[in-house]
Amino acid sequence: MSATTVSVILKDYLYKLAKEGKRQDGRTLDSYREIEITPGVIDSAEGSAKVKIGNTLVYAGIKMQIGTPYPDTPASGVISTSAELLPIAHPDFEAGPPDESAIELARVVDRGIRESGIVQLDKLCITPNEKVWMCYIDLHIIDHDGNLFDACSLAALAAIYNTTVPNARFELGEDCPLPLLPEPPISCTFVKYGGIIVADPAIEEEQVAEARITVATDEKGDIRAMQKGLNGTFTFSEIKEVIKMTQDKGAQIRKMLKKA
Repeated sequence: MSATTVSVILKDYLYKLAKEGKRQDGRTLDSYREIEITPGVIDSAEGSAKVKIGNTLVYAGIKMQIGTPYPDTPASGVISTSAELLPIAHPDFEAGPPDESAIELARVVDRGIRESGIVQLDKLCITPNEKVWMCYIDLHIIDHDGNLFDACSLAALAAIYNTTVPNARFELGEDCPLPLLPEPPISCTFVKYGGIIVADPAIEEEQVAEARITVATDEKGDIRAMQKGLNGTFTFSEIKEVIKMTQDKGAQIRKMLKKA
């Protein structure tokens, strides 16, 4: 059968299940797959972590370097996030420069971290207008089985909490942990298909999705970032529903992250 025919059959099947409050893998509409968080997996990095959500597997590595601050923030350190969709992760991924999907993924993860203020950038200043610490977050997707946004966000956060600032290497004193706030923001992603919203979409659900939304909330439940994707729409009441689910699921995932 052609890919188009399979897609139509898959869509009809998932739509039918969703209207019955069911999903292909047996989860409820608002359930996440099993989450595994393993910090400190790359010895050559200043911080690192591995995260699995279901069969989706992501590695995050952090390098700390000294650089020049931006002119509009002369006394603040810098965060830069990049994502690499490795060809081994999915047949649709190709080697080469980052495509739109990789760029969007990196930006959503970066925004959740940056807007929460979790990294205290003012404490990464060495000499105002001259030298600051640059925190480079590199995300590597090893296996794509859906919901890269949450997997990458969790991996980046776990790596951040695992990061050491290498002061001794640059004769700036003793090494120290990256200056962070104690409560991390948590991103939760949802897709809508057949008029039904589901959390933590598996790859088949992403393939038939009409709309996608990722919301990052802090420990108080306040929104720190939001990104809507695909061509479909969400109603105002659906957005409120998504935010409430994000607050609830975010609290649970935050506990997992802090425990790890």
